Amino acid sequence: MIGLVLAAGAGRRLRPHTDSLPKALVPVGPAGIEGEPTVLDLTLGNFAEIGLTEAAVIVGYRKEAVHARKAALEEKYGLKLTLIDNDKAEEWNNAYSLWCGRDALKDGVILANGDTVHPVSVEKTLLAARDGVRRIILAVDTVKSLADEEMKVVVDPGLGVRRITKLMDPAEATGEYIGVTLIEGGAAEELAQALRTVWESDPQQFYEHGYQELINGGFRIDAAPIGDVSWVEIDNHDDLARGREIACQY
Repeated sequence: MIGLVLAAGAGRRLRPHTDSLPKALVPVGPAGIEGEPTVLDLTLGNFAEIGLTEAAVIVGYRKEAVHARKAALEEKYGLKLTLIDNDKAEEWNNAYSLWCGRDALKDGVILANGDTVHPVSVEKTLLAARDGVRRIILAVDTVKSLADEEMKVVVDPGLGVRRITKLMDPAEATGEYIGVTLIEGGAAEELAQALRTVWESDPQQFYEHGYQELINGGFRIDAAPIGDVSWVEIDNHDDLARGREIACQY
């Protein structure tokens, strides 16, 4: 199993920080200055802590900044990194971005969005949920109060995840998908096909629509509650401030 990070996004709501950097490389240290940890640093650190030795990073917007740091990141975290190019990063949404990493999925991956600050306990929870049967397991926050923007899920204890979408009454949701997934290699082909179906029908769709495509076709996707932990998806400047607070805890 390897790590996989989606780090191709432009993060336009974080300008001017993202004028020259992809969102995954915006510093999340307390001072927010060059040289402090980034979301990519924190995620690769988590991967290393759970014993992974390889990771792939899907790059696109300002990809040269990731290429420039590749050797230093490999040395710092003891990971062999492969950079995968998303040629549509500034035009299309992340269903296509994850599809670009379809070959990496065959190894089995822990997938992490490049804008999610979270503790290593999330990865450990996903690994603990492996049982040789479950093929895709989503990290889900069942504690947080939900609003309209969150990627919400409905989970049936006997059937797994039934719905995953932002377009849901928060009162109907079991919790929020936090952007971290364990994907077994045996699910790679079916997931790649679902992602292709999604982006071909509408290139602005999220990769989570690929999960829903699988579910609609009878594929079981499971969820693992992460417990009461601090995490944040960094979309805007308020999120970045929160991310800097949280990053100091780990």
